[in-house]
Amino acid sequence: MNILGKRYIFFTLSLLIIVSGLIILFAGKVPLSVDFTGGSLLEVSFADQSPQPGEIIAIYDADSLKDVQVQTSDSDSYIIRSEFLDNDARDRVLSSLTDQFGEVSVIRFDSVGPSIGEQVTSRGAIAVTVASLLVVLFIAWSFRGVQNAFRYGVCAVIAMIHDVAIIFAITGFGALLFGWEIDSLFLTALLTVIGFSMQDTIVVFDRIRENSSIYRRLDFETLVNHSIVQTLQRSINTQLMTVEFLLLALAMFGGVTLQEFASILLIGLLSGTYSSIFIAAPILVLWENREWKNWFRRGAAA
Repeated sequence: MNILGKRYIFFTLSLLIIVSGLIILFAGKVPLSVDFTGGSLLEVSFADQSPQPGEIIAIYDADSLKDVQVQTSDSDSYIIRSEFLDNDARDRVLSSLTDQFGEVSVIRFDSVGPSIGEQVTSRGAIAVTVASLLVVLFIAWSFRGVQNAFRYGVCAVIAMIHDVAIIFAITGFGALLFGWEIDSLFLTALLTVIGFSMQDTIVVFDRIRENSSIYRRLDFETLVNHSIVQTLQRSINTQLMTVEFLLLALAMFGGVTLQEFASILLIGLLSGTYSSIFIAAPILVLWENREWKNWFRRGAAA
């Protein structure tokens, strides 16, 4: 099975998904939840009437509340996002809603101050950066007996960046089609995928390290391809049997609140397995062969 011979097909496939998804994500406003931007989320349901979103926004406008967005859910409730509401402002809004539309039931109410939202964003970025540096150092130390051990760490981080980009790209499609938002659960899924991606990539690299001392006469590309084939069955079986089926069931039957989280985790972990086999190891071969020197020569010769 010549996996590395098709490496540029895998690179192109990933590039198409990432670029198209990120264009969709950033073409409009990035759908950040109140966990990052700061503000309040009020989810209510009405017993007697089903008001239009514009009517609810008008009540907020009457109380001089800004940045109001109203979205209906599958359970016939209304999710109302606005600037930060204290308890008094929330009570005034609920009183006005009751006066105009009848009995109101509060399903949830979440408020996050702007400073907390900034802290969540900055600390999440710091966590990812520190994890990447530690992984490079750990792999470089663990693979110190292998030639160019530092490359293994760099390639693992590149695969991790690939998985992060895939998650953001898929979120762009989800925001367009299903109204997904980037919230604290998204950050949880992202960090989980990063850890899984690193673990799976290290398994593949460790097999390459073991085979490098056994098959010394093989050229590097053949050696890496042989190592990938050896770990392929283990990666696919572990992924499908222990993770993907469970997350698929959770995404389908886990309810609205967990659907986005489970879907992102499902795709992210699948991308983690894909990147360890079809991205990280091929980039290692590309680096070893210094193939970028021939990219433009081939075009000129053609």
